[in-house]
Amino acid sequence: MKIIKTIARPALRDQVYDSLKKAIITLELEPGQRIMDKDLAVEFGVSRTPVREALKRLEDEGLVESLPGSQTRITQIDLEEAKNAFTVVAALHSLAARLAVPSISEEDIHLMEDSNARLKKALENKDVVSAVEADDEFHGVLLSVSGNQEIGLALERIMSKVRRLEFSKFSSLDAMKSIEEHQKIIEACRSKNLNIASSLVEENWLSLGRLLVGDTNANEY
Repeated sequence: MKIIKTIARPALRDQVYDSLKKAIITLELEPGQRIMDKDLAVEFGVSRTPVREALKRLEDEGLVESLPGSQTRITQIDLEEAKNAFTVVAALHSLAARLAVPSISEEDIHLMEDSNARLKKALENKDVVSAVEADDEFHGVLLSVSGNQEIGLALERIMSKVRRLEFSKFSSLDAMKSIEEHQKIIEACRSKNLNIASSLVEENWLSLGRLLVGDTNANEY
């Protein structure tokens, strides 16, 4: 298992955390896979302390679970949990849009258009990593312009549940619809219609949730 090359100080704990979280979200570390802190410490070139601290944060976020013998297991993808996460994500992004639209600039809108174009290209190339990055950048514009850091902090903890499910089902996901939804959001932002923009943003996330979770009653992926 090779995740990242040796990393340097400072903020070892944060760097280990970021690297492991990315590996879990992108399914490089698969649901149910077991890992050991001593092995990770060797791989990262750090002591076991920052690894353990990073794993504790990931456990608090529901991405890993502790096992006897210094082992940790990547949690399964819980569909009901992801469904609930989408509801919260949609509401928070809708709030960000409502706060951002009154002060959004043409430059900001151009950034959204560029991100949407890159998302379209990534989807056409079936490049899931680039697609997720472009989608994050699109919505990130509204988060930034909203000026409310608490929204971003609240999203940080739950977005991993959403994105991990997205990576797991990307091959069967008809995501091109999101391009059209994004374009409608851009038009609403340009016309400064905050009610329509916030509603469209919320529906954009909820529709993605419906595509990914579906109507299944299963608890785990």
